[in-house]
Order: sequence, then C-alpha cells, then structure tokens
Amino acid sequence: MSDFAGMEELLQDFLLEAGELLSQVDNKLVELEKRPGDRELLNDIFRGFHTIKGGAGFLNAENLVSLCHRTENLFDKLRNGELALSTGLMDVIMDATGVVRNMFAALSQATQPAAADPALIDSLEAALAGKSIERKGRAEAAPVPAAKPESVVESPKESTSAAEATIDDINWDVLHAVLTGAAMPQAADTRPEMVPEKAPESVFPAVAPVASHPQEVTLPVQDLPTPSRGQSASAAPQQSLQKETTIRIDTARLDQVLNLSGEIGLTKNRIANLKTQILHGKNDQETFKALDIAVSQLDLLVSDLQNAVMKTRMQPIGRLFQKYPRLARDLARQLGKDVELVLSGEETELDKTMIEDLNDPLVHLVRNAVDHGIESAEERALSHKTAKAIVTLSASQVGDHIYIEISDDGKGMRPDVIRAKAVEKGIIDAETANSMDDRQSLHLVFLPGFSTKDQISSVSGRGVGMDVVKTNISRLNGKIDVISVPGQGSTFTISLPLTLAILPVLVVRLNDQSFAIPLSMVREIIPIKQDEVQRVSGRATIVVRDEVLPIRSLARLIGWEAKQAPAFGVLMHAADTTFIMAVDGFVGRDDVVIKPLSDIKPKGIAGATLSGDGSIVLVLDMEALLENNTADTPMNLFARA
Repeated sequence: MSDFAGMEELLQDFLLEAGELLSQVDNKLVELEKRPGDRELLNDIFRGFHTIKGGAGFLNAENLVSLCHRTENLFDKLRNGELALSTGLMDVIMDATGVVRNMFAALSQATQPAAADPALIDSLEAALAGKSIERKGRAEAAPVPAAKPESVVESPKESTSAAEATIDDINWDVLHAVLTGAAMPQAADTRPEMVPEKAPESVFPAVAPVASHPQEVTLPVQDLPTPSRGQSASAAPQQSLQKETTIRIDTARLDQVLNLSGEIGLTKNRIANLKTQILHGKNDQETFKALDIAVSQLDLLVSDLQNAVMKTRMQPIGRLFQKYPRLARDLARQLGKDVELVLSGEETELDKTMIEDLNDPLVHLVRNAVDHGIESAEERALSHKTAKAIVTLSASQVGDHIYIEISDDGKGMRPDVIRAKAVEKGIIDAETANSMDDRQSLHLVFLPGFSTKDQISSVSGRGVGMDVVKTNISRLNGKIDVISVPGQGSTFTISLPLTLAILPVLVVRLNDQSFAIPLSMVREIIPIKQDEVQRVSGRATIVVRDEVLPIRSLARLIGWEAKQAPAFGVLMHAADTTFIMAVDGFVGRDDVVIKPLSDIKPKGIAGATLSGDGSIVLVLDMEALLENNTADTPMNLFARA
C-alpha cells in the first residue's frame, strides 16, 4: 500500500524538481572541491538542501527532512566562516547527498525512506560541533576472486570462498516467499534490532547475516550489481524503475503550436468554402487557383506544425550531462586518480526519449575513460603529464545529427595490443587479426567479451561495457567511432539523429512490395548488370571504384522467392559491413513515422508505415537481417533473368 495515498501528483512533482536540484548540488560540490572558499557556491548548495528539505516536509518524509536539515546547517556554518572545508568533511557531505538520492529512490516506490545510517548522522553532528573529520582511505577495485563480502559474519570456515559462503548462507525459504508472494516463514533467530521499521515493498532479506551494517539487511530485487567495498552509495547512478513521463516545455514553443493550429483551422475553413463553391458549379480558373494556393498553404502549415511539435520533445542534453561530474569524481577517488570531467555543449538539444536511452552508454564511456584511459599518478609523472587528468564530454549539432564526444588525455590504446588480446581471448583468429588495419583493431573493443583487464574488478574486466554501449547506440540509429593516439589519449564519438519520431528512409521495391531502409545506412544507388557480377570465394560481388563488394539479395535476406532478377543495388554500410543490397527498383526518399507491428515481431522488420498512396511499407531492421550469412552466388542471383 502506498504511503502517499492522495498525494501522488505532489510526490511526482517533488521527485522531478528535487532530482534535478540534487544533480545541480552534486555538480556544485565537485566545483566546491576546486574552490572551497567560493561563497556563491556555498550559498547555492545551502539553498539547494533548504529547498529539498521544504518539499520533503510537505510529504512528511521526516528522515529526509532530518538529513537535509543537518546538511543545511553544516553549509550555513561553512558560508558564515564558522567551519573550514576539509577533504574528510567533503567525503561526509558527498555521502549525505548519496543517501538523499537513495531516499528519492524509496519515495519513487511510494514508500517513506528509512533513516540514514547512524554513522553518517554522527559524522554530520561531529562536523557541526567543530570536530575534525578524517579523510576516508582509498577504496581498491579488488579482483573478484579476492573479494569478501563485508556483510558475512566471521566463521570458523575462513578458507571458504566468498561465493560459497554467500550461497550456503542464503535463506531459500525466505527468498522464495518474497518472490512468489507466499507467507513469510518464521526465522528461528529473529533480530529485530537489525530490521528497518518500514522496509520498501520491493526488497528481500539479505542472503548473509549482517555483522555491523544494519542498512545492508535488505537489497532491492532489481539492483543486481552490488557496489564495491568502500564505494559510496552514489558512485553508481540510481536508475528509476520507470521512465519519466513528464517533460518541461518552454511556453513560447506551446504558443507557436497554438498559433499554427489556429492558422490551420482558418485554412481548413477556406478550403471547405472553396469546395462548396465548386460543388455549386463555380468551376472558373480563379476558383481552382485559390484552391491550389489554399492547399499549398495548408501543406506548409502542417510541415511547420510538425516541426513545432517535434521541438516540444527536444530537451537540453545538459540535463543528462550534469549527472556525470559526480560519477567521475567518485570513481577517480575510488581508483586513487585525480580526474576532472569538463562539460561543453550542454545547451545542445536532443529528443527526450533519446536522452533517457543515452544514459547507460555515457555512464559506461565516462567510467571507461576514468578507469582504462587515465593512467595512475605515477605513470602520468613519468610521461611528464600534469597530475590532474582531463576527461571531456561534449555535444554539438551538425545538420540533422548530434555528435557526442568523450575524450581523455590518458595513455591511449595500441592497436597491436588490442589485436593480441582479442586473439588471446579467442574472439578472433590470428589470420583475421593480421588483416586488420588500426581503425578496425580499435573497434574490437566493442565486441562482446573483450576486455584488456586480466582480472575482474568491481569497475571493469568482464568485457560487457563497450558491447552494451554499441548495442544501445545502434538501437538509436546511431553510430560510434573511436580514434586513439598512444600516449596522448582516446576519443569516442557518437553520432545520432535528432529524433527517432521521424525517420528518413529510402523506399525500395521487391516483388511489388515496398520496403523502407534507414537513409543513414545508404551511400548510393547503382545499376546491377549481370555481366558485371563476379564470383569471389563463392559469393556474388561487384567492383565499385576499385573496391570489391559482396552482393546480398533482399529477397534471400527476408526469405522470399525472387520473381525477377534484381535491377538495382543499394550500396549500404550496416553492422560494420559495406555491401550491395540487390532490389527490383526504388521509389525514392521519404520521411516516415514508424509504427510497431501489434503482437508480432518478424525478424528483420522494425515496424511499418504508410506511403502517400495509403499502401503499407515495411521498415527493415538491417542488423537483424544481416545475421543471415547465406551467401548469394551469381547463379541464384540471376536465376529469374
């Protein structure tokens, strides 16, 4: 049952505004570390906690109010010069903001947040009393085989591995009861002092007894990754279980939509009036000319309205970027590095749905830059580099595409080392590795299972991060590229369309059916002549500007029988492959709105749309289609010739 019955709308408004406010506070805290005496920053952070506290008070979230009140008092003393900001004090403040964010996560589940860790409260009280706060030690990103869960009670079986101890200590009856909704079995040894008074509905008891950390008794079912030892609660970004369904729009944009709607209404009335005149026999040239002008005006207004509506979905990408300075700061502290994340182009606008889907890839890339890209302080000194490393996250718009760059001034990547590691892990064979150029070698980092780390840590080593990045970017019809100079650093560049709501496509024909191909993959259209098709390694190929390219028949890709020999080829680049797709003909370029197919998902079909004449056009998912490796030979390609 919700703890906020009747207050759902107020709760959602609070979470939206307070979440943005806390992200701004996080960024200002990172800046405050560089300029501890900046009174303007101290005042801004003070007001941020004060505003969050006020909103939490309306919701009767007493634990959140209490924590914000103590932090607010701390900043009041800092800005009045009664306290001096130290590294240890900054660690306590960062921990407090992390707990506040965790409390927001509890509120998003419509449950009152549990009280903050007493140790954190004691640290805040000690700081308020003027006592010195010691700096935390650096948390090591220890390899998994050597890691021991802190929450496991010491037992005589010290030789038992961490994984074995955890599995042996699981209360399977309790876990099964929580997951299935059955009655909770009574434990033989209950520990009331270790159970929160009001636990969230989506938690289950910890799989191991807890020694000295009551806050670790419960874990969210959805939070499969576990923070590393010593890692602050905010080091990993908190993800809400549901995407935001609200959006902030400049009223000027809504006014534009309203004005265009009114003009369309007037033009519609004009067309209706002209239609009536024509039906009553007024068929003179002046009337038809007026009708033609009105229809042209309506077409222009509808296009303007479409663009105006699309702009209402556009949001500054800075709202996403503002999460990452804190992420980079916490990870750098954990790894013992001095790293500054520099942001630029925050005002660049992108479709809101794409901004949400970009979060995971950018988290991986920022963490990758700090962990893999930046050297240790000792290595930077030997390379005569500054002690502070710089990671830059920037965004810009070029035409109808957005470019996002993540660059670092670290050690860079060596293509020969990447090739050797890929061969060692069995991802590619030695023959393939020897045929690769440097650019292709760098792109090996995006393959599943690839990692340059020999040991798995809480930060990296599993070989899934960059694979996830490329997969998610591809889902957004985007591309990712990487360039690297050994000893100087690396740059990852993401290219994305402005919006996914409208997709530019090339419409082609096969067996009297229209298919749409994303225009971003199309390079050119060429005629296919039978005498120009050659057989190379059993495959049909054609030479385009001295480059031998394979021919893939659209009919074979989708499993249809061709009724005629292909007449045209579409030179495409998809799934890191350049090839010629053979089709019967083409209609031309179009901008379409993709509609998903209800209850069915044919392989290779991303959705459907309607053409100008009302016929159905299937939109192709080229990456799924290219999973079919069946070779086309000149014989079967022209079997119907």
